[in-house]
Amino acid sequence: MKIEGMSLGPLGTNCYILYNDKDALIVDPGGESGRIINFLNEINTKPHAILLTHAHFDHIGAVEELRYYYQLDVYLHELEADWLEDPHQNGSISFIGNKIQTAAPDHYLQPGILNVASFSCEVIHTPGHSPGSVSFVFGDVSTVIGGDVLFQRGIGRTDLPGGNIEQLRASIRYKLYTLSDEFTVFPGHGPITTIGDEKRHNPFVRS
Repeated sequence: MKIEGMSLGPLGTNCYILYNDKDALIVDPGGESGRIINFLNEINTKPHAILLTHAHFDHIGAVEELRYYYQLDVYLHELEADWLEDPHQNGSISFIGNKIQTAAPDHYLQPGILNVASFSCEVIHTPGHSPGSVSFVFGDVSTVIGGDVLFQRGIGRTDLPGGNIEQLRASIRYKLYTLSDEFTVFPGHGPITTIGDEKRHNPFVRS
């Protein structure tokens, strides 16, 4: 599995395209759908689904275009099922003054193994930044895509509706930090890091 990261949308949200020789998945398409389409054309690979770590506006800006362009199913945790359709809950009205909305998710993410096309990962519920935040763990390549839960030397904000700092710290300490130190963390914003590095140096949550 290969991972292509793109900083997209009004807040420079990290979108990740996971791909192999025949399949692709799109994680958190925050905007600029044309860039995603161009890359997929370059590698001559068709995506099979859109996976969302959570449904804040800066992570869903290109969902509407991509889901219909490719006829894709969208996966999201049930606790944020209404957010895709509601620009007040996803924050687009209050933060950028524009409505970002699309239809409800096609599938609810549940903790456990998720299989889509040729990809398999473990879904972990990691609330705190938002109620339905999840992380996607690809154990075979020691990789976790964690959205806005854990950043390089930082953590996700918790002052938005549904945020909870103690819940976020528990998600990091008791779920993400149980992964092996060599796991690479692909966050929702900023550069990649590792579990081991954050355990030792993250000023907000240490193991």
